[in-house]
Amino acid sequence: MNPWERRQMILETLCLRRHDTYGNLAHEFNVSTGTIRRDIVVLTCSYPIETVNGGHGGVRVAEWFHLDRRSLNSAEITFLRRVGESLDGSDLEMLNRIIATFSH
Repeated sequence: MNPWERRQMILETLCLRRHDTYGNLAHEFNVSTGTIRRDIVVLTCSYPIETVNGGHGGVRVAEWFHLDRRSLNSAEITFLRRVGESLDGSDLEMLNRIIATFSH
């Protein structure tokens, strides 16, 4: 795995876990903590990643940030709810799940 691929995987891992330690990431990616620290420095130039000192320290991604996540705006939600008035059963359930998933 090259550095770019590793950094992408670190970012994906942080987006899933929201917080991790340098040591755990180093172990998981089979590199030194120094390599992880350098990777985090590179990632912080493009993504909202923070380092945290102290007993619960490590690396975390901003609470609001999610990779490839799109949210619906209020007009889109209103439109989908109007469409939902003509649905029932499993179709309506699916539409409601879509709205719940993307209306953050």
